[in-house]
Amino acid sequence: MVLVQEEEDGDNWRAYFCTKPDATAEEVLEVAAQRTAIEQTFKDCKEVWGAAQQQLRNLHASVGCFNLNGWMYSVVEAWAWAIPDEEVVDRENSPWDSDYRRPSHADKRKALQRHILRGEREAVLATDPDRQQFRALAERLLLMAA
Repeated sequence: MVLVQEEEDGDNWRAYFCTKPDATAEEVLEVAAQRTAIEQTFKDCKEVWGAAQQQLRNLHASVGCFNLNGWMYSVVEAWAWAIPDEEVVDRENSPWDSDYRRPSHADKRKALQRHILRGEREAVLATDPDRQQFRALAERLLLMAA
């Protein structure tokens, strides 16, 4: 068993247990951190991507959708890996929220969406745009907003 006392308030503490009797405190805390990371990833997949919320009639289709949610989560995380936190988080619409926090998966997903939309807009404007290109871009934007 490992007891961890919170720095901010000396009265708060957490207890971590392990079934391996000769485990060191470091090993117990590493396993607890790994477990927390797995739980956070699963929570993000469920909340951000809607994993396990699909209503499909076929078991194989449900498994495929859940698998796709995991791939989309991985793609966003891989894209955001080398990007500085300041570029990922956009809090322009909430100026009161100025405290630093590491970007959530939802922040990373929104940043990737902005990046893709910016690229599409630049591609349309780079050439001599016509009505069909503008209409197609507007349709895609409206579909995203719906």
